[in-house]
Amino acid sequence: MSILEAAPVQPIASADDDEIARLHAAFAAQRAAFAADRDPSLAKRHERLGALIGMMLANRERIAAAMAADFGAHPAPASDLIETLGVVGRAQYVMEHLEAWMRPDPRDMDAALFGTATAHVQYQPKGVIGNIVPWNFPFDLSVGPMVEMLAAGNRGIVKPSEYTPACADLLAEMIAATFDPDLVTVAVGGLDLARAFSSVAWDHLLYTGSPNVGRQVMQAAAANLTPVTLELGGKCPAILTPGSVTTANVESVIGTKIIKNGQMCVSVDYALVPRAELETFVDEAKAFMARAAPDYSHGDECTGMISTRHLDRVETMLHEARDRQSRIVTLQDDDEVDRTTRRMPISLVVDPASDLRLMQEEIFGPILPVVPYDDLDAAIGRINAGERPLGLYVFGDDPAVTNGVLVATTSGGAAVNACAVQSALPSMGFGGSGMSGMGRHHGIEGFREFSNQRGVVVRGQGDHIDAFYAPYAKAAGLVQAVLGGAAAESGSEH
Repeated sequence: MSILEAAPVQPIASADDDEIARLHAAFAAQRAAFAADRDPSLAKRHERLGALIGMMLANRERIAAAMAADFGAHPAPASDLIETLGVVGRAQYVMEHLEAWMRPDPRDMDAALFGTATAHVQYQPKGVIGNIVPWNFPFDLSVGPMVEMLAAGNRGIVKPSEYTPACADLLAEMIAATFDPDLVTVAVGGLDLARAFSSVAWDHLLYTGSPNVGRQVMQAAAANLTPVTLELGGKCPAILTPGSVTTANVESVIGTKIIKNGQMCVSVDYALVPRAELETFVDEAKAFMARAAPDYSHGDECTGMISTRHLDRVETMLHEARDRQSRIVTLQDDDEVDRTTRRMPISLVVDPASDLRLMQEEIFGPILPVVPYDDLDAAIGRINAGERPLGLYVFGDDPAVTNGVLVATTSGGAAVNACAVQSALPSMGFGGSGMSGMGRHHGIEGFREFSNQRGVVVRGQGDHIDAFYAPYAKAAGLVQAVLGGAAAESGSEH
């Protein structure tokens, strides 16, 4: 289970024909505007990014309020740090480097064949880009990727999740007040609109959500041969190598798990712990929560589940584990769930059976399976037996050991002695591998993802390009000269 599968029963509205018609009209307007301005100047791109920064800062408090409204409870500092300042920092980083990124990127040419010709890669805007946004990070994953889209000279339409209505309405208002609709606009609606959105002939489409829905998006995009970036989920493991179950490392694992109360695609989905250090891990997890948030699910530090349906789903996973006699450790004094604000305590499930639902699906909630292992290679084999995760986290003081884990596994991103940090760097591309996605945004990788990387050759003097034309007598002479020279060089080495 991933982002868009964990959805409430009631959407804010069902998209009707008018909403779909408005989407197509907005797309046509942006296509026409792009045709009239196919290569915005550096100054214009900076102006647009500056406007985006101003928009986020001016609406900081409203963003936090909308997040709290949609989640039932959401810490305002977390909204500030991730949804507002995270986007602002991303835009500032791009503005600092954009001039260099836009320059033609030279490529080597063989002077013996091509003379004085030159070659370079030209980064062109792709055109009009669509972005289907999940509910868990309504601003970070809508406005955030727009940073690289605008930096690359594109225009874009954002489809917020229908499951965060307050955030969707605020985003539409913010964008409308900041940008002309033929540059950036927002399409707000339900499932019908989401389906229609994927079928538009975008120049590029970004989707963040579950692998199951990602398949549908990719299939719809394929009808138009639309290139896609898919940011999906997966069961992201934290593997603590022998001797690494320390206070700081357990704090990193549990602290990451309680971000959004586990509703994060790069959250720790399960921890692999040396069997001899299993009880130390449990004790350190208890101690951390006692220090950090002793009344976690009843206080301001806890984010609510996005919906009653999602809360029920996560509770069902825990009930199944309890019914199967799994050892469950709740990391606060009581295990009461606040159904009004949909806040739920964090629980460890120690040494769970591998066929439990919480070991088969992405949890996306405040449950952490703690899986003991006896041999590090076997733990790595367990990871590799599953689908490639979006994130992988390895802990240990021996670089040879931690690097060995990285070499032996594949994931979209990874971190050593930390969790999820790789997804938050403005300077580093973020994305998945295999079932956890394809493509990247953030940083220069995002700029290039949303650019047409056009190869350009400028012919010079003194070349032998005509050797490629008939008659091929000249080509035969060139081939003989190359092969004869190679043979002579090979002979001189012996």
